[in-house]
Amino acid sequence: MTTDTLKTTDATPADDTSRVTMLRRTIAAGGLATIASTFLAWTYTDAFPGDLTVYGYPGGLQVLTLVAGLLTVAYALAALDVRGLRWLAPTGTTKALQLLALGAFGTTWFTVIAIAVELGGLAHLDPGAYVAAVASAVPAVAFLLPDDTRKAQRPRTLPSWAEILVIVAAFGLGLYVVTYGIDTEYAELFTGYLITAGFAIAAIFKAGLMARLSALTAKYRSITVAAAFVAAAAFPFTQSTDQFTLIAVNILIFATVALGLNIVVGLAGLLDLGYVAFLGVGAYTAALVSGTTASAFDIQFPFWAAVLTGAAVSLVFGVVIGAPTLRLRGDYLAIVTLGFGEIFRIAVGNLDGVSGPQVTNGPNGIPNIPDLVFFGYDFGESHTILGFELGSYANYYLLMLLAMILVVLVFSRAGNSRIGRAWVAIREDETAATAMGINGFRVKLIAFALGATLAGVAGTVQAHVQSTVVPEMYVFAGPVPPNSAFLLAAVILGGMGTISGPLIGAALLYMIPAKLQFLQDYQLLGFGIALILLMRFRPEGLIANRRAQLEYHETGQLDVPDEKLPDSAVGTTKAGA
Repeated sequence: MTTDTLKTTDATPADDTSRVTMLRRTIAAGGLATIASTFLAWTYTDAFPGDLTVYGYPGGLQVLTLVAGLLTVAYALAALDVRGLRWLAPTGTTKALQLLALGAFGTTWFTVIAIAVELGGLAHLDPGAYVAAVASAVPAVAFLLPDDTRKAQRPRTLPSWAEILVIVAAFGLGLYVVTYGIDTEYAELFTGYLITAGFAIAAIFKAGLMARLSALTAKYRSITVAAAFVAAAAFPFTQSTDQFTLIAVNILIFATVALGLNIVVGLAGLLDLGYVAFLGVGAYTAALVSGTTASAFDIQFPFWAAVLTGAAVSLVFGVVIGAPTLRLRGDYLAIVTLGFGEIFRIAVGNLDGVSGPQVTNGPNGIPNIPDLVFFGYDFGESHTILGFELGSYANYYLLMLLAMILVVLVFSRAGNSRIGRAWVAIREDETAATAMGINGFRVKLIAFALGATLAGVAGTVQAHVQSTVVPEMYVFAGPVPPNSAFLLAAVILGGMGTISGPLIGAALLYMIPAKLQFLQDYQLLGFGIALILLMRFRPEGLIANRRAQLEYHETGQLDVPDEKLPDSAVGTTKAGA
C-alpha cells in the first residue's frame, strides 16, 4: 500500500465526521429558519381560520410549526454535543431528527396547502408561507445522517426531589398537550396538532427519553399514580365553558368501556363483537330506575343503587349470554356475540307497547333522564370549587374519572392475579391450558361477566350524561363512537392486554371523528387507512407489552452464527438444510 493511499484512508473518518457535523448544522439552520418564518404573515386575509396575517408573532397553525421547529433545533444541538441538551437523546439523535423533520415539514406544508385550497389558489399566500415551506424542507437532510443508535448509558443519579419534580413536570406537560388537542376550535388546527404531536411523541420514543421517564415512574410508582390522577382531575379547571368538557366526558366513557373490553379480548382472547350491548344494558337500566316520566317503572333509585343495579343487570346478561356460547371458539364465538349485539338493539326497539311490552319506549328511547344527585350534590348545576366554577359536564367528568380509576384498579388486580394468569394461558393456547388443569369454560365465563359488569357501570353514567338513551346509540358500527367496532379497534390499536393502550386508543378514536367533521363520509375511509398502516408497521399496538413485541417482531435471538459452532455441527446443519 502506498503512502498516498494510507493518507487517504486515514483522512476518511475525519471527512465523514465533518460531513455529519455539517449536516447537523444544516438541520439546525433549517429549524431556525422555520422558527423565524412563523413570525411572518402567511396570508393576507383572515378568511382562513387562525390569525396568520400578522407580522411579529405566530398564531393558529403557525404555533405548531414553531413548536416543531424548536424541537428540531433542540435535537440538532443535542446531536452537536451541546452541553445541557445531551439528555434529550439517550439512545441517539438521528431517528429523532428524521421524525421531527417530517413533523415540521408535514405541519407547514399542510397549512400552506390548506390555505391555497380553501381560499382558492396560491395567490392568497404571503411571502412568509413560501419562506416557511422552503425552510421546513431543509431539515430533511437528516435522512442523509448515519444511524447513531446506541445503548443508553446509565443516567446520572439525581436527588429524589429532582426525580419527583421531573415526573410532575412530565404529567403537567402531558396535561397541557392533551388539553390543547381537545380545545382546538377548528378542524385544520386539530389536523396540524395530530401531525405535530404524532411525530414529536414518536421522536421522543426513538431518542430513548420516554424509556428513561418510564424508569423513573417505575421507581416512584405511588407518586406517579397520584400525579396522573391530579393531572386528569385538573382538566375541568382549565376550561372556561363546558363546550369541550363534554368531549372529555365522552372520551372517559369510551375509554372505560374499552378497558372493560380489554379484559375479554386482551387478556382472555375472546373476540366479542357485540360488547356495546352491555353498555346499553347498563344505560337502559339506569334510565328505567332514574325516576324519569318516560320510564315504565315509577321508581327512583339513589345514584349508588342505580349504579349497582346497572352493574348487576349487565352481569346477569353477561352470564346468560356467555354460558351457552363460550364453549365456541374463534370466528364462531365472534358471530354469536355479533348476533347478541344486534338482538339487543332490535329488542329494545320493539319493547314499545305495540311490537312487545311497553318497557323501553321503542325507537323513541327514554328521554328526560334527570341529573344525578349524590349526597345533596346536584351534578346538573354549576358549583364553585377552589374559586373555579364547574359546570354540569365538569361534574360528570370528575365522576367518570373516579369510575375509570375503579375499572383500572379492577383490571390491574385481575390481570396480576391467579385468574388473570389463567386468562392469558387460555388466550395463548386453550388446549394446553386445559391440559394443565385450568377450567377453560369457567375462566372465560368470569372474564365475560366481569367485562359486562364494567361496561354496565359506564353505561349508568352515560345515561345521565346524555339525558336520553335510544337504540341507535348501541350499534355494531357507525360514524359516531362508542360502538362495538370502534371499541374493538381502540383495544387493538392501543395495545391489547395493557392499561394505557386502550385509553389512548379510545381517546384518539373518539376525538378524531368529533373534530374532523369536515370529512363526513370519509371518516371511516381515513380510519381504515390508519388501521392498515398501524397493522403494517406496529401490529402490537401503540402501547404494547413485552410479550406482544416479541410475538410480532423477529428478534433473531435463536439464530446462532455458523462461525460460533463446531465444524461438526456446521456440517450437520448444512447437511440437514
